[in-house]
Amino acid sequence: MADRFQTPLFTSPVESADVIDLITHFLDIQLAPRTSVHGDLLDIFGLGVLLQGGSGVGKSECALDLVARGHRLVADDVVEIKLVENEVLLGSCPEEIRYLMELRGIGLIDVKELFGVGAVRESKKIELAIGLELWRDGEQYSRTGLERKHCSFFGIKIPYVIMPVAPGRNLSILVEVAARNQLLKLKGVDVAQRVTRRHSRRLKRSSEKKLLRTMIKDGAGLFE
Repeated sequence: MADRFQTPLFTSPVESADVIDLITHFLDIQLAPRTSVHGDLLDIFGLGVLLQGGSGVGKSECALDLVARGHRLVADDVVEIKLVENEVLLGSCPEEIRYLMELRGIGLIDVKELFGVGAVRESKKIELAIGLELWRDGEQYSRTGLERKHCSFFGIKIPYVIMPVAPGRNLSILVEVAARNQLLKLKGVDVAQRVTRRHSRRLKRSSEKKLLRTMIKDGAGLFE
């Protein structure tokens, strides 16, 4: 009957409900809205971190150092971003350059072949973006972390950190720290806000003590 009506026929040993779920998930990914951005995507401590920045700022070198430190590369140079289930930004690499990395002075390398299958993965949810830019004298960079920046893809906002690049700065360690800090925030631990609240309480107590001393002094004057 399939041949007669020229209709594809698929069979599966899996239960119908499971097949429907698998096909639905497959179509959600294949038909999802997508865009491409210039950058590197890595899995750092289980967090999907997108590195962005101008050409030659050191994204690939930083990504390679992170891979050497035990983290996993998803994409180098071109990151495909898909909007899955209307809320998840899923990053991956075009198949033609998957697991490849371009290093100035060396050329193309295959990260999977050099570091093993544990050093790469095909896709990862993007949860943090870091913008690498050359250090500019006079530029005011965040020192407390209270300033909240975001970037947006398909209307979905993700935290965005601007990280200045200068000689002597170990970018891979700084990116690791940024990832760890974001993981703490996801658990409800925000160090910058905690320090701010602590400082505010101290100022309040100091003001209250000053007011109390003034009241005692004024009260003593009433009995003179």
